[in-house]
Amino acid sequence: MSSTTNLPSEASDFLANRLFSLTRRIEEIDPHLARVLVPWVVRNPRYLPGFLRLARTIGQSKRARARALAGGVQVPPFLVLSVTSKCNLRCAGCYAGAVGTVTSTPTQPGLSLGDWNSIVDEAVRLGVMAFMIAGGEPFLLPGIAKLFRDHPDRLFLVFTNGTALQPSDFEILRNCSNTVIVVSLEGNRELTDLRRGRGVYAKALGALDRLRDAGVLTGLAVTVGSANIEYWSEPRHIDELIAHSGPLAMFIEEIPTSGCESGTPLTIEERIRFRETVVRYRERASGGAFIVHSPGDEEFFGGCVSAGRGFAHVNPSGDVTACPVSPLATHNVKRCNLREALASPLFAMIRENGHLLETEGHPCGLSAHAEELESMARGLGAYRTGTPESAQGPVTIH
Repeated sequence: MSSTTNLPSEASDFLANRLFSLTRRIEEIDPHLARVLVPWVVRNPRYLPGFLRLARTIGQSKRARARALAGGVQVPPFLVLSVTSKCNLRCAGCYAGAVGTVTSTPTQPGLSLGDWNSIVDEAVRLGVMAFMIAGGEPFLLPGIAKLFRDHPDRLFLVFTNGTALQPSDFEILRNCSNTVIVVSLEGNRELTDLRRGRGVYAKALGALDRLRDAGVLTGLAVTVGSANIEYWSEPRHIDELIAHSGPLAMFIEEIPTSGCESGTPLTIEERIRFRETVVRYRERASGGAFIVHSPGDEEFFGGCVSAGRGFAHVNPSGDVTACPVSPLATHNVKRCNLREALASPLFAMIRENGHLLETEGHPCGLSAHAEELESMARGLGAYRTGTPESAQGPVTIH
C-alpha cells in the first residue's frame, strides 16, 4: 500500500491491520463491493474509522431487528426518507411527482429537520442500519447535512440532482465519514439536459468535482429508459462518468408515468441486453464501479424488497408507505410512532401476497399490480397519500 510506506512501521502496521479488518467485513457483504471500495478508502483514509464503526454496527442492528421481529414487527435494514416535497427541477417522467411526493401544493405541512432527527433516532433503536435520503431535492431542506453528522454510526445514501448544495453542506460533508452523495445523471450532457433541463449536466458534474475534492464518497444514479439505453450499454461510458462520480453506480429502470416525453420504459429485449452489460461489467477483474441494478438485482431476494422486507418509505408529510413509488399508507408518524407504522397490516398483506412484489416484465412490482394492491389496501383502511383524506386523523385500521 503506497499510502503507508512513509509512515513509521508501527503506524503502518496498525493501518494495514485496520484495512484488512475492513476488507474482511465488506467481503462478507459482497466481494465485488470490497474490490471497488477498499482501494477508494486507501486513497481517502479519513473514511476508514467511520467505515469500521459502520461495519461493527451491522451486527448490533441485526440483533435489534431480531428482537423487533420476535415482538411481531418486521424492521427493514434500510429506510427511505423523502425529506422534502420541494424540488428545483421538473424532470420528465419523475415518479416522485407522479405519486405526489414532489408537489408545490402539499396537503399537509412537511416534517421539520427536528422531526426527521426523531424518526432516525427511533429507527436506529429498532435496528435500521442505513437511510436513503431522497425528496424532492433533499438539499432544499435547510441543515439536512446535520442529520448525517449527528448519526455517525449509521450509513446515509443521499440522492440529489447536484444543483442545490450550499457551502455549509460541503463544509459538514467534508467531515462526515458515514455519507455517500449519489448524484443523478442520465448520461452525457445531451441526455441529462434533455430530461432535467438545460445546464443541469454541467452543474451536477461541478458538484461531483467539488465533493471529490473534499474527499466525500460519491456515486451516480441513472434512470434507464429507451432514451439512454444505447449509451449505457457501452461499458466505456460507465467508466467515463465514474471518473467524475466515484466508485458507486445505481441504475434504476424507468417506471412508466404520465407525461413522460423523454422516453419510454425498456422493452424486454433491451432489459435483457442491459442486464448482460451490468453482469459483464461486474465480472471485470479490476477497476470500475460497484453497480446496483433495479429491478435486475431483486431476483436474488425473491422479488421486490419493499414493505419492510428490505426497506420502507416515509414521505415528506410523514406517511409511511411500502415504497417511494406507492402512494398508499395506513399510518403517519405525526399520529403514531415508527414501530407502529412498520407493523402496518398493509405491509403484512403485501408480504403475505408475494405475487404483488413480482415485476412480471415491469420495472416495479407494486406498480405492476397497482389496481389490485389499491383494492386490497382499501379493505385495510388505507388511504392515498397526497390527498385531503391523508391529512385526516387519527388513522383507523379496520
